[in-house]
Amino acid sequence: MINPKSKSKPSSSSSSRYESQKRRDWNTFGQYLHDHHPPLTVSQCNSSHVIKFLNYLDQFGKTKVHTNLCPFFAQSNPSTPCACPLRQAWGSLDALIGRLRAAYEDAGGLPDGNPFAGRAVRFYLLQVRDSQAKARGVSFEKKKRKRSPELPSSSTTPPPS
Repeated sequence: MINPKSKSKPSSSSSSRYESQKRRDWNTFGQYLHDHHPPLTVSQCNSSHVIKFLNYLDQFGKTKVHTNLCPFFAQSNPSTPCACPLRQAWGSLDALIGRLRAAYEDAGGLPDGNPFAGRAVRFYLLQVRDSQAKARGVSFEKKKRKRSPELPSSSTTPPPS
């Protein structure tokens, strides 16, 4: 059984910052599930619960995300404050999900059933990234890789005569 209160590794005074964050994030998620109505266990959790948890975290966010109706929508540096909501930044959510994916497996969860690795969670993070980028006027379009010129291989060219 997966235990949200379990430690990823034995507690030590030289625990890395990453391990400390992972343990704190895992405990926060466990508390969120405990406070859920009805309370849930990690083994009952699925991607939709993870997305609800991410939405819940928005109330503690510090990143201004302009709405479509805001005069500063799509502007990277607004000149005055506005009433748009504060949200969790995409990068913070992405890093959090990475730590929770690892903590889930450290707690005994199987990779195939990891709710933090679900397609819906990945899609949600992409939507958050894109909406926050649009709100700030930043484009995240995928860049096409330049192909390097093909060099003739030595096996296909005849030796000089």
